[in-house]
Amino acid sequence: MATYSHSRVSTYENCPYQYKLRYIDKVKVDVPTTIEAFMGDMVHQTLEFLYKNKKFKKRVAKNILIKFYRDLWKKNYSDDILIVKADKENVDAENYRKMGEKFVSDYYDRMKPFEQITILGLETTDRMTLPDGNQWHVRIDKLGCDSKGNYFVCDYKTNSRMKDQEEADEDRQLALYSIWVKDKFKDAKSVKLIWHMLAFNKDAVSERTDKQLEKLQKEVCEKIKEIENAKEFPRNRTALCDYCVYKEICPSFKHEAELEKIEDVKKFKQDEGVKLVDEYSEIKMKLGELKKQDEEFREKLIAYAKQFDVDYIYGSNKKCSVKEFEKIVLPEDKEELIKLMKKKGVYEDFVMLNYMRLNSGVIKGGVDDEIKKLVEIVKDFRLSLSKRRDIGSDE
Repeated sequence: MATYSHSRVSTYENCPYQYKLRYIDKVKVDVPTTIEAFMGDMVHQTLEFLYKNKKFKKRVAKNILIKFYRDLWKKNYSDDILIVKADKENVDAENYRKMGEKFVSDYYDRMKPFEQITILGLETTDRMTLPDGNQWHVRIDKLGCDSKGNYFVCDYKTNSRMKDQEEADEDRQLALYSIWVKDKFKDAKSVKLIWHMLAFNKDAVSERTDKQLEKLQKEVCEKIKEIENAKEFPRNRTALCDYCVYKEICPSFKHEAELEKIEDVKKFKQDEGVKLVDEYSEIKMKLGELKKQDEEFREKLIAYAKQFDVDYIYGSNKKCSVKEFEKIVLPEDKEELIKLMKKKGVYEDFVMLNYMRLNSGVIKGGVDDEIKKLVEIVKDFRLSLSKRRDIGSDE
């Protein structure tokens, strides 16, 4: 049995390929982390320092806490930490440092004298056993309780987007931790899930019933089974890719990373991949123009045939047939038509095999094994063009 975590499962959900690189291949990269993750870590360690001292009845003044944060940043920051290129135009590492400092300062002012709950644990590193026998990593930023049997699972978030109530009520991470809390602390009457949204100096709060937690555990076990049975790990290109430490070795971005290292415009234009895409783009554009011309000439030929009452128009070397025929136009709502055809017993005579649906059913599952045996699964390629930001432009 393996040990899973919210981070590990989320990585698979966001991008199976990233999961493979990180957890299966264990690929090491030159980029240690992203600036967002680094800033979050510094804030976490600072608030842990605050509460550790509070636990031992040691008061930490705000200026001391801020100094701790600054020293911690200075000691651990390195120039190879990833700052997304698009962000570099507006912000740098110093902006992130100041942002984290403000988070710490605002939290201190809002929560002092920090007597809301009794601290039971900070940055916990426990594990719990899931129904399938796998272990789940329990890492709680701050765990506490009050005198009434209420327990609090708290998480510090440095996200730039506020967690709304619906998102909090569907969050998996803290909900699973509450199962561990209920098992460990038998006197727990309730387990409150609290996200300290530091960028907004506000909290998001949620709570789960035992029935909801039972359902959640089942879903997590099913997801783990899916991960363990996975044979292919496709790439999932999203906005999160810009913040991935594996971006430079990912097939979806490797060529772009190589191009960004080329400073000379001439050399950039001579890259074989650049030339191929540019030529292919030009061909696709010409094909689009030709298709439009084809439609225009089609209308002109039809108009000519009608005007002169002919069904063959002759050119120098070719002749064009223009023949009128009848065709049906199906109603937008086809349900009534299909229902009537089935009633009359003729529906099967006019049904065509839906290749796209069959293809999806065979590849993704959901089609009977006997049917699968009659088809062959092969590898093919799909090409598409889209706009990209300019690299190596003359501007």
